[in-house]
Amino acid sequence: MASLEAKAEQEPLLSDSLPGSREWDIIETEEHCKSRWRSIRILYLTMFLSSVGFSIVIMSIWPYLQKIDQTADASFLGWVIASFSLGQMVASPIFGLWSNYRPRKEPLIVSTLISVGANCLYAYVHVPASHNKYYMLVARGLVGFGAASTDEIQAPQGNIDQVAVVASNVLFFVILFIFALFETIVTPLTMDMYAWTREQAVLYDGIILAALGVEAVIIFMGVKLLSKKIGERAILLGGLIVVWVGFFILLPWGNQFPKIQWEDLHNNSIPNTTFGEIIITLWKSPREDHNEGPTGCPIEQAWCLYTPMIYLAQFLTSAVLIGIGYPSCNVMSYTLYSKILGPKPQGVYMGWLTASGSAARILGPVFISQVYTSWGPRWAFSLVCGMVVLTITLLGVVYKRLIAYSIRHGRSQE
Repeated sequence: MASLEAKAEQEPLLSDSLPGSREWDIIETEEHCKSRWRSIRILYLTMFLSSVGFSIVIMSIWPYLQKIDQTADASFLGWVIASFSLGQMVASPIFGLWSNYRPRKEPLIVSTLISVGANCLYAYVHVPASHNKYYMLVARGLVGFGAASTDEIQAPQGNIDQVAVVASNVLFFVILFIFALFETIVTPLTMDMYAWTREQAVLYDGIILAALGVEAVIIFMGVKLLSKKIGERAILLGGLIVVWVGFFILLPWGNQFPKIQWEDLHNNSIPNTTFGEIIITLWKSPREDHNEGPTGCPIEQAWCLYTPMIYLAQFLTSAVLIGIGYPSCNVMSYTLYSKILGPKPQGVYMGWLTASGSAARILGPVFISQVYTSWGPRWAFSLVCGMVVLTITLLGVVYKRLIAYSIRHGRSQE
């Protein structure tokens, strides 16, 4: 048994066997089935732990960056977050090619060692006397490089609607782009609007994202049942509409302005207390940490002086709606894409989907950080709303083409 496992480990992922060959006709034994499901469960655990670690880091990047390097602004934050996906996108084909011709343990061990070293570098980026933000940029890029997965590469198959494939990749790109930018801007936005300290932002935003995670689990279970009644395309369309409503609600309105962060003057007086500020007051610790530095919307961001604040209730409502729309769109885009490709090998096409997702996670943080810093939340979220409208329009155009391979093949046979 051990020799068989060792032999399988030495086999490259790239194989000449195709559907219909003798290798594909071998019936899976019960022992192989158990072994396969054991590997799948290990992957589930690995992905869960990786996602937990990513969520912890993403919430603390902005306060950590501000603490180690005072020259870093929100626009640089976008590059730091994007560097993870950039490293992942660069490393994926390298490790994939490596695993095709060498034992699969080699790239896995190397990627793990890179991840460990990169996280150690990230933990000590505060030690150098200068240029700390660039050390963080390199560290996050190396973490992404080490996190690259070894995708299986197989020969592409014919008889697939290429228009549906391209449209699905565009839809997937926009879905991940939107959530990446929302995840990026949460911490700077709440610190600017509600004068939260770094410690408060990490804690409260972490609680909010944790609640959205629980909400996503419920949505994942719900859409599975709902898709059997109304179909995946309808859920995808509904999810995009909910996301649009969420970002529309997030647009600033009213006459209340955010507290301005002055470098030399720290004013604690808050006139015209609102519901959101009452909630913030209840959350604040009785003892204020004077080492946290000035709080509020930085005076360097000119829009702080004329853009109304986003009320806390407004922000929470938007987060709930985005937390409903994003998981619905995400799971339905995967499901539709897999059905469009059909039962044949999907390695190459799944690689395209992974590449579009990585590109979205690179461009999303850079886009939102640049626009938010220069023009403020009104322009940033208005552009996102426009992007979602265009995506809904695209979905409407290709709606009838986003059907399962088996259905399309059956129609063509008829």
